[in-house]
Amino acid sequence: MSAASLDCVTHLEYKGRDIYLVGTAHVSQRSVDDVGRVIEDIRPDTVCVELDAARHQALVDPKRWRSLDIFQVIRERRITFLLTSLVLSSYQRRLGAKLGVRPGAEMLAAIDQAERIGAELVLADRDMPATLRRTWAALSVWDCVQLTGTLVGSMFAKGEITEEQVEALKDRDNISELVREFAELMPRLQRPLIDERDRFLMSSVREAPGQRVVAVVGAGHVGGMVSYLHADVDREALSEIPPPSWIRRLLPWLSPVVVLLGFAHAHAEGARDGVLLALAGWAIANVGFTALFGLIARAHLLTALAAACAAPLVVLIPGTGAGIVAAYVEAWLRRPTLADCEGLSHVSSLRDFRSNRFTRVLIVSLAASVGSALGAAIGVIWLLV
Repeated sequence: MSAASLDCVTHLEYKGRDIYLVGTAHVSQRSVDDVGRVIEDIRPDTVCVELDAARHQALVDPKRWRSLDIFQVIRERRITFLLTSLVLSSYQRRLGAKLGVRPGAEMLAAIDQAERIGAELVLADRDMPATLRRTWAALSVWDCVQLTGTLVGSMFAKGEITEEQVEALKDRDNISELVREFAELMPRLQRPLIDERDRFLMSSVREAPGQRVVAVVGAGHVGGMVSYLHADVDREALSEIPPPSWIRRLLPWLSPVVVLLGFAHAHAEGARDGVLLALAGWAIANVGFTALFGLIARAHLLTALAAACAAPLVVLIPGTGAGIVAAYVEAWLRRPTLADCEGLSHVSSLRDFRSNRFTRVLIVSLAASVGSALGAAIGVIWLLV
């Protein structure tokens, strides 16, 4: 049986050119073998892979983390995005460890095979930051809370998965059913994570040079890519970051407005003592919950104190927050070492996240932000009552 007739291969013809989509499971040794066999048999002019420049660099250069600066991450407000990426990577890493396969090994095999036969390599996927930002922008505030909980919960997940179950993820009927269920359960995630990337990937593959093109992509993308073979796609538009909704723009101003209204009410009614007592309760709720969540995340005591003391003040300043204060203080007190940065490519459990100084800064920042937000919400209720 030729490689092109494998179940994981979909052959398409486009304007007299041959395109072979290889659907893979990202932690499957069989996928690694299939990729090598297909490229060796077809010997394409171009090999496309489901990677962007950053993920390509991550695969070919495991020491890339050396240059990562924690303070730059904080300044650029990339804490949430970096933590999300690391959590997703850690899940694949744990899964790969159980099956004895490095996550992304099939992409690395495609890269190596392309170089060996002299084929051109095309990084066909959209930049991960654009995907994550468009995903967050598509979610409601409650969706963000649920997704954050799911990501945190994945660090505790201990369920076993077999190689047979992983291979089943390449079956076309199974994939179609999973995509359909995903679309029904989380429609807001379906568009930026799957539909948009299907269009982006197919457009990139379609425009790749050469008479014969092999594209190595996750099996879940194959069906959607086939449907977009002849569709007009604007990849630049799909990479744009949409502006935040009016609700998201208003949220940072909620606490300042409520507190100012409280002061205005006190001045108008002359009941200053009662309102000042309510404002004190609001501040105490901010301080208490920020400190509590920081300590739960194993922040340094001084970090928890600094974030707690700053919480009632910074929550009144849109665009900042206790999480940023916590991140700076924690990074200064427990500055990540070179070993911590290099260790980012190995974190795969909650224990790893908490023991690595770099990821601990991210966790402490997130915990302080959640604690401050919860404290502010309870304080607002106290004020209004």
